[in-house]
Amino acid sequence: MTPVRRLRRRLQACELSRRPLSRSRVQKQKYDPAPPRRESRPESRPESRPVIRLLHALDVCFARIYHRLTIHSSCRLPRDGPAILVCNHTSGLDPLLIQSACPRLITWMMAREWYDMRGLHWVFKTVGAIPVDRSGRDLAATRAALRALEAGRILGVFPEGRIEPTRDLLPFQTGVAMMAIKSSVPIYTAYLDGAQRGRDMGAAILQPSIAQLAFGASPVQIERSSTSRESLEQATEDVKRAVLALQKFVDARR
Repeated sequence: MTPVRRLRRRLQACELSRRPLSRSRVQKQKYDPAPPRRESRPESRPESRPVIRLLHALDVCFARIYHRLTIHSSCRLPRDGPAILVCNHTSGLDPLLIQSACPRLITWMMAREWYDMRGLHWVFKTVGAIPVDRSGRDLAATRAALRALEAGRILGVFPEGRIEPTRDLLPFQTGVAMMAIKSSVPIYTAYLDGAQRGRDMGAAILQPSIAQLAFGASPVQIERSSTSRESLEQATEDVKRAVLALQKFVDARR
């Protein structure tokens, strides 16, 4: 083969390499598509976790037998979806008493000094409690509460903000109404009374008592069209009025 012919073949080869690939050649050179990604499974209900089921069983025995809890009206929280449960605050035992009567796991907002108590911190962390700094407005706790509602959880709040040793209700804080309006979730009520009233965390848990508990039959109807100060105060007053109605109901059942 002459040098000129060799050069001509090389030029033809270069031209062929520049031509667009035919459909058949493109199909041959295509890579196999990547395997489809597995969709992440939805998060299981926290109540189905073995450790939560064990803690709930122990709590039921502890509240019903040791503290002789009487439930005057059953828990009416929804079986699925988010909601806020508010209750008056009698002692550090309150979350345990209320949780024993509710099949849904309640995410409690609680004072950080109680959340960090030695021996109980792991329990509060396991059930997803939200610590709140009472020195001022804790925006991090509020954001954590809204995230819990977005995840479909039940948020438990004591709107009085502290324990009241008498049977009078303290003024309710407007944070519950704000979160309910912002997240579009219903508000349910409960009322507690009993010998545990006014005790600190250690005494309330260790000393046996006789407790009374009642739940509201339906969500509290509040105005949700505005988050102005007047609207929040009116909604908060509606919630407090519902808790007072439960107080009268419990007193009549004694």
